[in-house]
Amino acid sequence: MIPNYLSNLPEFVAFFATGVLLLGVFWALYTLATPHSELQLIGMGNVSAAVMLAGAMLGFALPVAVAMAKSEDVMQLAQWGGVALIVQFGAYLCLRLLNRGLHEAIEQDRLSVALWAATLSLCAGIINAGAQLA
Repeated sequence: MIPNYLSNLPEFVAFFATGVLLLGVFWALYTLATPHSELQLIGMGNVSAAVMLAGAMLGFALPVAVAMAKSEDVMQLAQWGGVALIVQFGAYLCLRLLNRGLHEAIEQDRLSVALWAATLSLCAGIINAGAQLA
């Protein structure tokens, strides 16, 4: 008898689709929360906007991936995705409070500021993911 290696394909599809949906919701809310248009700046060649957005998205995706590995069902995954969203927006709020000229610096393509912002977002995501493993 040949083993059925794809027996959990429906669960994979459900978890994958939920993860993509969570990432899409995060991206939409994040781009609405910032006063500048990331896609427009990126389209004009602004590396700083791309770096900051990438850091935020990776900082969100990492704890969602850990939640996928730990969750028993998609509802639990969605709840942990909500926690990851709150953590990332908390990191964004800290960025705004620590650097009042954050968005002007991004619009001026100051890469040092973008790297600092992306690092803070990634650190928040890594700590969030680690806390889920506790």
